[in-house]
Amino acid sequence: MSAAEHLLYTDDEHELRSGVRDLLTERVTLSALLGRIETAEPYDPKLWRVLTEQIGAAGLAVAEDHGGSGATWRETAVVMEELGRSVAPTPFLGSAVLGTAALRAAHTAEADALLPHLAGGRRSATLAVSFATVPGGQLVHGVRADGDLLTGTATSVVDAAGADVLIVPARTPDGPVLYALDGTQPGVERRAVVSLDLTRPLTDVVFTGAAGRVLARGEAAEAAVAGALTTGAALLASEQLGIAEFCLESTVEYLKTRHQFGRPIGSFQGPKHRLAALWVSITQARAVARYAAACVADDDPDTTIAVAVAQAHCSEIAVRAAEECVQLHGGIGFTWEHHPHLYLKRAKADALAFGTPDRHRTILADLVDLPA
Repeated sequence: MSAAEHLLYTDDEHELRSGVRDLLTERVTLSALLGRIETAEPYDPKLWRVLTEQIGAAGLAVAEDHGGSGATWRETAVVMEELGRSVAPTPFLGSAVLGTAALRAAHTAEADALLPHLAGGRRSATLAVSFATVPGGQLVHGVRADGDLLTGTATSVVDAAGADVLIVPARTPDGPVLYALDGTQPGVERRAVVSLDLTRPLTDVVFTGAAGRVLARGEAAEAAVAGALTTGAALLASEQLGIAEFCLESTVEYLKTRHQFGRPIGSFQGPKHRLAALWVSITQARAVARYAAACVADDDPDTTIAVAVAQAHCSEIAVRAAEECVQLHGGIGFTWEHHPHLYLKRAKADALAFGTPDRHRTILADLVDLPA
């Protein structure tokens, strides 16, 4: 596939997008979102069931012989775009991206046995590391293992609140080991963390002698975690793209209907210039996000550079688009009853996930031998 083809959407991807968008438009309404974040239930189980069982979104990156559809991370990135557009409350990032990527990279019999459960949506999983962990950076091992019993704390874990399976990297006297744990067993305590993004809660997971099954050891364990984080950062850029696109579109629609001085606000030169500049930036972000997803899907040697560029660029564009959405909606944009604050919080939280834009620019400079 050529570099230009990396950036294009296939007919299958357009069909996938249409199905996911129709589902999310029907089920993820503003009133439903605001109602859910006031409850203790972090995700919509009915939405997750339809997304996984009927559309098969959780198994897109899983091979057919492991219960998936045999597609790639490119198709998964399309789903991430649509989830970003709706800030949908699902554990997709933790289970269909981080958990699935870790199991695929481990490539052991134990890991392969779990993949069909995740692909079919019968169980959900997540990688028990901090959501702020930078791909390729130093992994903080807050959990240690004595035999197959785990003790310690994994802080600020994404999508851990309702995860059936926890994929946990741990320190042992013989080096790093990657474990899979039943999240409901005794010895696993989940403590909710106050998160900026109320549609995607974070959780501290405390292990006190919880029993785990070994997925990988040594370098293989480290590689599985690193691969999952890289994949997560690449596909998060697609979610950030979806956030930015929806913020732009909803703002344009609002400016067509709101009038001042007898004219639509959208006819004034100031808002026009701001939104035109934002449109250009989002177009660039789309190319960057698509290329990162394609590199991960193809295991391209350019993956680390593509991911660093995607996170450095898309994080800031999503935040800027959400800020413009709040400001150009005027007074209503600052109210709880309207949607802009949900997108701004998701964009801000995503900009901290897997490392800040500044951190990725530093990584990129090292990768391309750019002097300080």
